[in-house]
Amino acid sequence: MNAALELSEVRKRFGQTEIIRGVTLTIGKGERHALIGPNGAGKSTTFNLISGRFAPTSGAVKLNGRSIAGLRPFEINRMGLSRSFQITNIFHRLSVFENLRCAVLWSLGYKYSFWHRLSALRDAKERADEVLELIGMQHRRNTQAGLLTYAEQRALEIGITIAGGADVILLDEPTAGMSRSESDHAVELIRKVTVGKTLVMVEHDMSVVFGLADRISVLVYGEVIATDTPEAIRNNRRVKEAYLGTSLDEPALAGAHE
Repeated sequence: MNAALELSEVRKRFGQTEIIRGVTLTIGKGERHALIGPNGAGKSTTFNLISGRFAPTSGAVKLNGRSIAGLRPFEINRMGLSRSFQITNIFHRLSVFENLRCAVLWSLGYKYSFWHRLSALRDAKERADEVLELIGMQHRRNTQAGLLTYAEQRALEIGITIAGGADVILLDEPTAGMSRSESDHAVELIRKVTVGKTLVMVEHDMSVVFGLADRISVLVYGEVIATDTPEAIRNNRRVKEAYLGTSLDEPALAGAHE
């Protein structure tokens, strides 16, 4: 497998408490991979270890073959990985277009400068408009982001996440708090914007997971107990036991999240 992300025997302690206990995981380039597990399994901690919010206590984390363990989030981002968060992370007082334009600046080579007028940066405008069209929010172009509906804010955040051109995208519970119709729309958006990219997501809605992921990894008490196709995971006895005996088809599992 041509790997986009590799975790090898990754461990994370907070004081004397070991949260992540030897996670080994390989995610191929272009793969859509879901990370699921019961409450407290360590899913968000694993995301934070990949994206640089936390440094691993031990073990290796590689992005496209290059070690990223211990690097800061912005350094990892510049190497081609971008992530969203459980809590919507946007500039509420800027317009939808301005949010997206901010997101593309570094990838186009514009660093901190007092000498450039943003309105004069034609390439930034064009790229922001491309992303605006991709996420289907042209009609909201000049709307202040704080006035968007919750589902629209989540769609904008997905746009911000992909705007810089990263080839590995991490989405942390992208459909949390959405209605079924909003969730269905979000799935289609995610499928569209991640074509040709590697997607890793933490998601509590099993219909989203099984409808979107190529492979699924199940994390329980800081350990990966299974990695396989959706169908194989659905029928895995050990996975069912991890969810207190419920079936992966049952609505009860849809509420299992960290």
